[in-house]
Amino acid sequence: MLKEKLYRHLEPSAWLERGMSPTNIVVSICIVIASCLAIIETEKPLADAHHNLFFVFETVFFIIFAVEYVARVYAAGEELRYRGFWGRIRYIFSFWALIDLIALLPYLLWFGNYNAFFMRILRVIRIFRLARLGRFSLAMQAFFNAIAQRRYEFVLSVIFAFALLLFSSAILYAIEAPYQPEEFGSIPRALWWSVATLTTVGYGDVTPITGLGKFFAGVTAIAGIGMIAMPTGIMAAAFSDAYQTTKNLSDMEREERELYIKKLSDHKSDP
Repeated sequence: MLKEKLYRHLEPSAWLERGMSPTNIVVSICIVIASCLAIIETEKPLADAHHNLFFVFETVFFIIFAVEYVARVYAAGEELRYRGFWGRIRYIFSFWALIDLIALLPYLLWFGNYNAFFMRILRVIRIFRLARLGRFSLAMQAFFNAIAQRRYEFVLSVIFAFALLLFSSAILYAIEAPYQPEEFGSIPRALWWSVATLTTVGYGDVTPITGLGKFFAGVTAIAGIGMIAMPTGIMAAAFSDAYQTTKNLSDMEREERELYIKKLSDHKSDP
């Protein structure tokens, strides 16, 4: 059946053999080539000199990705949750289907009369096609799932970081504003210094000049080390979970392949 065959070739989890299906390999290669061309096209002299060639390549890749998108929507009905009209609608609004759709939009919007900034945004969206490669990697999917399971820890670390940013900005505003009104004349202005300090970047374009300001700047810099370490630890734990999950999935896939091959061998040996 066509739908079942398409599903096996397009859905990574449905492919029982080792590695990706031939169809997904071709799609992945097209994604990489299309993204590389989008990057090269940002070089204006090349884009102007080979405008027609870039347009032909973009049209070809658009047709390939559009056919792939339609095929995925059609084959999604093999999963129980995506069967029927409303099931297809549910699939269209799923995460990876939305990524696929967004990857098609730049070509459709290319023919409008837009300003230079909007055209640059369209080029950036074309480069984001690389995000589609994540659906072909079970390891990447396992990592995303591990991140989702630790979302509360991430939210807590973000809240803590934002509170620390506001607190350090308010302190430096109160201390340094009379001496450096251009740099610390308001809390929003002091935020730039807080971001550069807490992320341990330290551009040095804005620095406190009072003794008390330097003291709190040192405290802020030390606190920034802890602020960076907190999400880093959460990410490390998520990577560990993803690795273990991927290892378990690989073992399960190997067992499924061996069972599948054994069934084929038994079937061929039957008279």
